[in-house]
Parts: sequence; structure tokens; C-alpha cells
Amino acid sequence: MNGVDRVLLALGALAGLLGVAASAAAAHLSGADSLKTAAQFLLFHAPAILGLVALTATGTTHRLVTRIAAGALVVGLALFSGDLALRALQGTPLFPMAAPTGGFALMAGWLLTAVAAFVPARRS
Repeated sequence: MNGVDRVLLALGALAGLLGVAASAAAAHLSGADSLKTAAQFLLFHAPAILGLVALTATGTTHRLVTRIAAGALVVGLALFSGDLALRALQGTPLFPMAAPTGGFALMAGWLLTAVAAFVPARRS
């Protein structure tokens, strides 16, 4: 496993950790619907990122496309969930249009995942 895959694996695990933490925090805050949404997105996408790293490591899918897909999911989560969590906890956005930009990055990550299923994997 190379360094990029290790970083993606760590970031996927971090997404899971933050999803659990955000879920716990949301349970103790009134009106924390956006924090719950952020937690759900983190928890739904963390296993996807881990799975993409596994696909890359086994050579099942095209490595570059799969890594870019995982990276897009990580960036999307940081922007989308980060913006929602910051709004819920601090009352301020990450930056204007952070959540929609993150949402588009998440959709791009899923689209690239589909593309990776059809791009022939390079055999070494």
C-alpha cells in the first residue's frame, strides 16, 4: 500500500470517528438537525472511502481513477459535513457555498467510482 492509499485510509477512518462524535454531540443539542445530517454523511461515506482504498490495493479497479474518487469523497465530506457542523456548533459557515460545493464533490466521487468500475485496471 502506498502513501496516498494510507492517507486515504486514515481519512476514511477519521470520517467514521467524526461521524460518531457528531452523532453523540447532536444527541445532546436541541435543534441539531444539520449536525445529524453531517454525522450521517460522515458515517455513510467512511466505509465507501475504506472500500475504495481496498479496491485500489487489490488492483480490482483502475488505481488512479479509484484514488481520485476516494479523494473527491474526502473533499466533499470536509466541505459538506464541515460546513453543516460548523453552522450547528458555531453558527457560522465554513465559507459561502461550502456545503453545495461539497455536495457536488461527493456526487463527483460517486460518479468516478462508477467510472472506475469500467476503466480497465492496469495489471503489473
